[in-house]
Amino acid sequence: MTAAPRRVLIADDHPVVRAGLRALLEGAADLDVIAEAGTGEEAVRLAVELAPDVVLMDLRFAGTGGGIDGIEAIRRLTAQAPGLPVVMLTSYSGRAEVVRALEAGARGYVLKAGPPEDLFRAVRAAAEGGLGLATEVVGELVGQVVSPAAELTEREKEVVRLMADGHSNRSIANALFLGEATVKTHLVRIYRKLGVDNRAAAVSEAVRRGLLELM
Repeated sequence: MTAAPRRVLIADDHPVVRAGLRALLEGAADLDVIAEAGTGEEAVRLAVELAPDVVLMDLRFAGTGGGIDGIEAIRRLTAQAPGLPVVMLTSYSGRAEVVRALEAGARGYVLKAGPPEDLFRAVRAAAEGGLGLATEVVGELVGQVVSPAAELTEREKEVVRLMADGHSNRSIANALFLGEATVKTHLVRIYRKLGVDNRAAAVSEAVRRGLLELM
């Protein structure tokens, strides 16, 4: 007896991209596209209503009038439809993007410019409860996701708290009786550990991880 095809929901803000993905996926006998979404909000709504086997989610929904991005959509799905596999589809392979997606709950990460085999493998792996990653991004995870996230030191947590309060590097240095060069060194380490590249993102990630509540 032949198994039923895996039901896939495509979420991307570009109609041409959605059409291409649909044609590609439906060319595989074991995959069936059941719906398309053009925004993160629509993706969450349809995923909850239709309960697909896998959601193929765009990382960034450009030009959607301030709507949610793929990361936030995954977080909402995690709360509203626990266990629903999501594969992130993106043009970005940077470590910070990969880490954010996987930590939000994505079960796969595929590059739009990658080979179709990566897409098929990721969708099937996610549907079966595994993790599907494009070959190009696996290297980004070494020492970052496959191993436990690096912990911030108590001093680094103090720096993040002061950043959250709006303090400049000089103000942080004065408050902690440090030199500005030392504060900059702490910031570099904090950014690396949190997988971000600026102050606002560092504070946001620290809040999401609950680090500010620990201080």
